[in-house]
Amino acid sequence: MDRRTTLTTLFGRNQKSSTENITQALSTSSMTEMTVNSGLEPYLGPFEFEQAAHLLRRSTFGPTYAQIKASKDQGLEATVNQLFEFKPSPEPPINYSSQNDPNVAIGETWINAPYSTTVNLLAYRNQSLRAWTIGNMINEGTSIQEKMVLFWHNHFVTAEVNDPKFRYKNIELFREFAWGDFKELTKRVTVDPTMLRYLNGRQNTAVSPNENYARELLELFTIGKGEAVGQGDYTNYTEDDVVQMARVLTGWQDVGFGTINPDLEVGSIFRPNRHDNEAKVLSHRFDNQVITDMGANEYAHLIDIIFEKDEVARFISRKLYRWFVYYVINDDIEANIIEPMAQILIQNDYNIQPALEALLSSEHFFDMLNVGPMIKNPIDFLMSTLKQTEVEFPNNVLLANRFWWQIFRVLPAMQMEYYNPPSVAGWKAYYQEPMFYRMWINSTTLPLRQQLSNLMLFDGVVQGDFQIIIEPLELVESLDDPFDPNNLIKEFGNLFFPNSVTDDQVDILKEILIPGLPDFEWTVEYGNYIADPTNEDKKVAVENKLKFLLQGMMSMPEFYLS
Repeated sequence: MDRRTTLTTLFGRNQKSSTENITQALSTSSMTEMTVNSGLEPYLGPFEFEQAAHLLRRSTFGPTYAQIKASKDQGLEATVNQLFEFKPSPEPPINYSSQNDPNVAIGETWINAPYSTTVNLLAYRNQSLRAWTIGNMINEGTSIQEKMVLFWHNHFVTAEVNDPKFRYKNIELFREFAWGDFKELTKRVTVDPTMLRYLNGRQNTAVSPNENYARELLELFTIGKGEAVGQGDYTNYTEDDVVQMARVLTGWQDVGFGTINPDLEVGSIFRPNRHDNEAKVLSHRFDNQVITDMGANEYAHLIDIIFEKDEVARFISRKLYRWFVYYVINDDIEANIIEPMAQILIQNDYNIQPALEALLSSEHFFDMLNVGPMIKNPIDFLMSTLKQTEVEFPNNVLLANRFWWQIFRVLPAMQMEYYNPPSVAGWKAYYQEPMFYRMWINSTTLPLRQQLSNLMLFDGVVQGDFQIIIEPLELVESLDDPFDPNNLIKEFGNLFFPNSVTDDQVDILKEILIPGLPDFEWTVEYGNYIADPTNEDKKVAVENKLKFLLQGMMSMPEFYLS
């Protein structure tokens, strides 16, 4: 279904609900097989508003009109450099609401504070962590950092660890290595206290080995299974490798879970008496290497052995590709994109940045067939609804946290709850064939998306005396030509949609803005408001027209795409 057909269906005389129409439009367009033959060679085409918007939509959580224009003006190379500029960690989450924490005053951070034997502090600290996470995405600037933090959270999955101090340490690890050394990150994750609890590493001992983490280290985190070629033998490892590697990983435990001791920090510790110090013999898949007792350094040596295999580079390249480009990886993509990315990774000792820069600067990334086929995940949709419309949050950090927590609460129902992926494999949209991204849109989640955008347009969210709401009169002032209704609609389309609006779409959307009226009526009415902005009648009339226009555009299938 092309865009013209989609709009005609959505805004024409078709009697089906908009929910049915959007679901059909997205699923039909997403199922179209696309062949993209371009490769990883540098993109040399024009870098105009559309290309800048495409790059920022994929690498950040919803760029504003001003950010896209700034990117266009500075060019592709400078924008990519800006995306990877060093950013210090954000200020840690704070107690923004609880009067009951005996150890942390309101406005102070709890990340190193003990718990209490008399007061349950988990609820407010969990809320604080989640609010802080929303705030980090909203305030990300032109940086790929937060997109990569979420990528690693979906790659090295942890969930169900109910200690926000643990979760904070885990997510800050991903921020530290956002585009850094994948091999070193894997080592750090292996003994990360949250991971030790989630995949039972803390229970892995010489007497009673636990294979959970060893299995996922191979299958999901580094090299992947490959095809089965025999009983317990896959292309990349064997079942006996899982057994031997579990023995290597014995002896590690987390420290500080739920502690009331103010001197005990969250961390991990190696206990030699729990470690299997006998020799471990790996299979032919790892060249029959023997690992002798290396104590606390044994796990790191094991990861070095795994990373000697080039398939690790291909494995993570495929995951990056599905995160930033598209889910179809055919033979051409393998040859022209995945293999060159893998070689860049290997040549740079598994530093992610050079490979990712090459991908985001490539002819392939900017190929017209890769602009717009990705259905936004719920976090992308939520952030684009707030950020691209420039919803204003309070300067008061305590009040801002209250709003951020309210925003976070939308995500579980939309089926992408930060800190709670559905399984150790992450969110299914990034690996489950044949649906992939189409899993985000269903009869439950689509109405919620429409309700969210309508809420932010017409009612907003209120905390105390402050309201967060889309202000269309302020938003339209950021455009280059809001006086011409055609240019107004086109500029909004360039901001919200991955592809430019067609003339037919402009005509249909004008029927929402100025139904049955000539173009000059909008020019006159908007001009009258600009000349007399304190006139409440003129203000409300223009504001309502813009709200209904935005409602129409934010209900279109194109708004759900990236």
